[in-house]
This record gives sequence, C-alpha cells and structure tokens, in this order.
Amino acid sequence: MATTAMPKSKIAGGSFLLEERQTSEVFTPEDFTEQHTLIGQTTEEFAINEILPNVERIEHKEFQVTRDLLKKAGELGLSGVEIPEAYGGLEMDKVTAAVIADHIAKYAGFATTWGGHSGIGTLPIVYFGTEEQKKKYLPKLASGETVGAYALSEATSGSDAMNCRARAKLSEDGKHYILNGEKMWITNAGFADLFTVFAKIDGEKFSAFLVERGYPGFSVGAEEHKMGIRGSSTCPIILNDCKVPVENLLGEIGKGHVIAFNILNIGRFKLGAMCVGGARVSLENAIGYAKQRKAFQKVIADFGLIREKIANMAALIYVGESLVYRTVGMMDAALSEVDKSSADALKETRKAIEEYAVECSIIKVWGSEMIDYVVDETMQVYAGYGFVEEYPAERAYRDARINRIFEGTNEINRLIITGFLLKRAMSGQLALMPAIKKLMDEVLSGPSGGDDIEGALAEERKLVAQAKKLGLFAAGAATQKYMQAIQDQQEVMGAIADMTIETYAMESAVLRAQKLVEAKGEQQAALAIAMTRVYLTQAMEKIEAAAKRVIAAVAEGDMLRTQLAILRRLAKYEPFNTIALRQQIAQRAIEVGKYSLT
Repeated sequence: MATTAMPKSKIAGGSFLLEERQTSEVFTPEDFTEQHTLIGQTTEEFAINEILPNVERIEHKEFQVTRDLLKKAGELGLSGVEIPEAYGGLEMDKVTAAVIADHIAKYAGFATTWGGHSGIGTLPIVYFGTEEQKKKYLPKLASGETVGAYALSEATSGSDAMNCRARAKLSEDGKHYILNGEKMWITNAGFADLFTVFAKIDGEKFSAFLVERGYPGFSVGAEEHKMGIRGSSTCPIILNDCKVPVENLLGEIGKGHVIAFNILNIGRFKLGAMCVGGARVSLENAIGYAKQRKAFQKVIADFGLIREKIANMAALIYVGESLVYRTVGMMDAALSEVDKSSADALKETRKAIEEYAVECSIIKVWGSEMIDYVVDETMQVYAGYGFVEEYPAERAYRDARINRIFEGTNEINRLIITGFLLKRAMSGQLALMPAIKKLMDEVLSGPSGGDDIEGALAEERKLVAQAKKLGLFAAGAATQKYMQAIQDQQEVMGAIADMTIETYAMESAVLRAQKLVEAKGEQQAALAIAMTRVYLTQAMEKIEAAAKRVIAAVAEGDMLRTQLAILRRLAKYEPFNTIALRQQIAQRAIEVGKYSLT
C-alpha cells in the first residue's frame, strides 16, 4: 500500500463544523508521494496518447475501441488500484484512486466508462464479495478482460433506490434466484460482462446479485441517445425470469442498501476528482483560445472580464483539489487503522468509508456544480465558436451536465448532508446540539470580542470561524422551530447543506494555503493565498444568503429582526480586493497557459 503524509489519527466525519483543524491534520496535493506523482503521470500519458486520439471513434460508439482501452488501462494497473493484490490488483490507497480519476478525466466519455467499471462495477465485490466471488471475478476485472457495471436505478424509483420494483425469488430446487424487472440508465450496459444488480427477494428484502451477461433471461435494451457523455454506453437491462446461481448473492439478504450506499460514497469522491480534472482541461482550452483570439486590435486574454473568468476558474480548481484530497486523506487515515488480518476487517473498512458520507456528498455536489460553471464560462470565452461542435467547449458543456444527476442527484445529496449531520447529532456521535446551544447563548448575550486568531492567514481563518458560526446559528434556529419535523422542510435542509458545503470548501482552501505558507513562505504561496481569498469572498456571500433564507423561514416580527441583526454581526468582515487578486491569478494562468500554483 502507498504510504502518505496522512493525519496521525482518525478524524470524525462532519467534525469540521465543530473543531478547528491543524495543517498537520490535512492531506493536500503537495503531500503526494513519489508513487502518487508517478501514477498521475502514467494516467496523464495514457489519456493523452491512448484516449484522446480515439475520441471520435468512441463518440461514435465503437465499443471495441473502448474495451481495448480498458484492457490497456488494466495492464497499467489503472483499473485494479483498489483490488487486493491477492486477486490481481495493486491494493493502493484512496488518494491514488482519486489521482487516477482526476487525470483520466481529459475526456468524459471514457472517464465515465472507466469509473463505471473500476469503481461501482468492481468495488461491490471487493468489499462485499465472498472468497469464491473474489477469486472468480476480481482478477479479470482488474485486467479489463471482464467489464463491470452497476445496476441500481429504475425508471420509477430514480433517487429512491429502496423503492425498487425488481424482484427475486428462490427457485424450487434452491439453486437459483429468479430475477424479474428492468433497470435503467446503466453505464457500460452495451458491452459489460458482469452486473451488480439490486432486487427485492420476495418483494421485501432489498439485496444485491452478481449477474453475468450470458445468464438465461438476461437481456440489454437499446442504447440511449444522450445529450452528453455520448462515448459511454447507457442502456436499460431487462430481467425476464433471469436465473442467477444462489452463490452469486452478494452480501447478506436484505442488506443491499449497505452495499448501494457505501459504493456510492466512493463513487462520489471519484466523481468530484473527475470534475476537477475536467475543469483543468476546460480552463486550458479557454486560456489557449483567449490568447490567440483578437478583438479591437488585441487578444481577448488582455480584457479584464475575460481575465476575471480565467481567475475564477483557476480558483475553483484550487479549491476542488483541496476538497477532494483532504477528504480522501482522512479516509486513508481511517482505513490505515483497520487490522486487515482480523475477522471484522471488511466490516471495519466499510465503517471507515461510511464515516465520511457527508464529505463525499459535499465533494459530489460542489464538484459537479463547479465544473458546470467552468464549462459554461469556457463556452463564453469561445463565444459563437463555443457553440460549434468543431471546438472543444461544446462537448465539454454537454458532457458536464450529467454530473449533477449521477451518483444521486445534487438535491438528494444536499438532503443527505444535512440529514446525516442531524442524525449523528441526535445519536450523540457528533456534538452538534451542544455547539448550537453554546453559540445561541453566546450571540443572544450580545457582541463578543471576536475570535482571537493569530499567525499565518489569520483573517482568512477568522472568516472560516465566522462561516461555522453562521451555519450553526441557522441550523439552531431551524431545529428550534421544527424539531424532528425539520426532515420535512427540504428547502431549509438544502440551505443548511449549502452553508455546510461552503464552510468545508473554505476551510479546505485556507488549510492548504496555510500549509503552503508554513512550508515555503508567503511569497511562494502567493497564488494559493490569492485563490483562497477570491473563493472566501464569494463563499461568504453564499453562506450569508442561505442563512437569511433559513432565518426568514423560521422567524417573524421582533424575533426575525433580532436574528437578522445577529446574522449581520456574524457575517461582518472587511472585503478583500478581489479585482486585484483575480488579475494576479489570471496573469500567471495566462503566462503558463493552464492552471498553476507556481
């Protein structure tokens, strides 16, 4: 397993809202080992030399090309990174998995295929398979000889996975499960060999099955004609008295949700990493075009409003990297504490992954909305040419849109973020309620002296502290009003999630910049500081707006006026000169032609 500069001890999921982290407790891209860097370079070279030359053929659904590329990825170890060595994999850490996802995302059509195969198509067996299932399937999945897929969604259930209509019944001789139903929007379905299929045994017990393409009663419907990611295969699968051997039941009967939700957590952080990688490519294209396109006798890269776009995109990529690698660093630290020789090793591994469900959902929501912004602004830089298929902005714009739907819609993930935090608070796993009560007592007693924060990036760290207080204040007001019924107030839950997302992003950016200052000094960390300040400014605006929505929903009259006064006090800060900061960021990005921190 790769060794990384991980936190020394496990950090509780969601605790970022209540505790101040030290730079030694966070993993950043600057902490990559030589092994991480090398596999990143290998993936980058594979993407440039093997994937990109075949884009047009893949877009036209020449799936033999895709299968050949999956085999080449397998030969390089890119598909078996999370598979144990005993079954033909590399058994490396989650940071390595994120690095590969990040660099393979130069073309979304293939990245989707690879993710569907090596992630959600393979990991259910890694974490839930029997010894026999692992020996039978994992070596061929690692090599790319067998292609995997994950079949959870249905036309009538969508995000409500537990409401699936697919049924399984044990045959009279007890040798097979007979599956009936239909699954929709299955990535890789057109050519995959092995499917993790979810169905309810006897219409009640939600369970998972490993279904081979050649099983009797299994068939695949027609390819969907999609707006984006056209290079990936998306089809329905039809189960018509499909005979699945009883030994292909995956995990425990009635525990399919445990498999589904844990695998989706991993899928979410990888999706976030892919969004960061895709955004880098989009920014590079935007800069390249802006440097050669002329208007009014000069290149448009010299125009202030174009430079503003470039700077915003670069700052978002910086924050995205900070979010993704901080989270997978925590996950790896928790996984490193699992005794792999113990009988409960797999159970403890799943618990370590589930611990960061909130952070994984944050990465998914934030990353998918970030890349939507980046591809939109890239198209704006290209202007009329951006709308033409001949130029790269058009496909990136179409391809990015699915990310807000994949791996649970962003609406569902927002509810997961707030719901999971409140569930942990109610069970005493997270001291959220005492923190809310303490803050409420503090703000209602009048203005305080403020946070006593000194040292590098003191003002930025104060803003993070303010953001946490704003989130706790709004959450406190909402829980006082609705109590347990807050689960029914989706708009309020969504607003609290927005504050939580922005707070985690802010803190991740600040901690990374702070870590760079400690390692290299302020001058060497100047770009990171500039990007952090640009992001903090817009994040605070979003947090204040979300807090106002919550307060206006839960209070009225004098109480509303009192709480708005408290909110204004908590949100007060001296603004940074973001125009100058963006000029600084854009200048460097334009000089080097891409996203850069140096």
